[in-house]
Amino acid sequence: MEDIAAAANGENGALCAATERRRLALGHGKARRRSDQEDRNGIGKAGSVSELLDLAIAAHGGMERWRSLNTISVRISVGGGLLAAKWKLHALRGEGRVECSKPSAVFSPYSGPGRSGVFEPNKVWIETEDGNLLQERKDPRAAFRGLRRTIYWDYLDLLYFAGYALWNYLCAPFFLALPDFELREIEPWDEKGERWRRLQVHFPPSIPSHSREQVFYFDERGLIRRLDYTAEPVGSWAKAAHYCFEHKTFSGLVVPTRRRVVPRRADGRTLPGPTLVWIEIADVTPYQS
Repeated sequence: MEDIAAAANGENGALCAATERRRLALGHGKARRRSDQEDRNGIGKAGSVSELLDLAIAAHGGMERWRSLNTISVRISVGGGLLAAKWKLHALRGEGRVECSKPSAVFSPYSGPGRSGVFEPNKVWIETEDGNLLQERKDPRAAFRGLRRTIYWDYLDLLYFAGYALWNYLCAPFFLALPDFELREIEPWDEKGERWRRLQVHFPPSIPSHSREQVFYFDERGLIRRLDYTAEPVGSWAKAAHYCFEHKTFSGLVVPTRRRVVPRRADGRTLPGPTLVWIEIADVTPYQS
């Protein structure tokens, strides 16, 4: 986690150094093993991974701009079948703020007027505007193993889920340059008349996310258009395709302002519905260090 903090604050150019270390590591055969077919097609090679990651980072504002940031604030509205099923349909309407240096997020108001919800990987809590603690839960991911979470989430459950999700969504693709992530370019994907390049990503344990294994889809400009993952806090069966739309530029940072999550079949194709989660983002404000 110290690598992440140093990266976003620009200490000794850590994130740029991490990107270079990734290039060197991949160049020395430390990328995941690729098949002969992948060798013939040029897919999965170290150079293609580095080139695609560079393209994606540049398309979303560039590493120099990212390294200058401390936090990102957004106006967020979230809904969909998942929140309705957990009895929290209108719980995420307001301001969301993430730290660029480490997985951390704050939602305000949260669970009621004058309250905020704070997410950190190993703890979530709800506090008043004056900082008085109202509720907290340590090791919040472990709490999803209980039977109750299959039919109902309390505000601390949702806070953990939404906190790591928002951090992931606003900080991608920049965190993919960190050395603990394992990246591999896989076969491109054709959808709705477009061809998207894909990165298969293995997340390190230090970064909370939906699942350790995910696939990122990038269009010809390098913009993230889709993510595939299993929403493990929901269940091992919760295989989802997460689409990103309407990318806009805010003070040099490019962010998709609409997202939609739908069920994903085993072959990677998606079902037209139901919409599991929808997200609308506005008023994106990056704050510099």
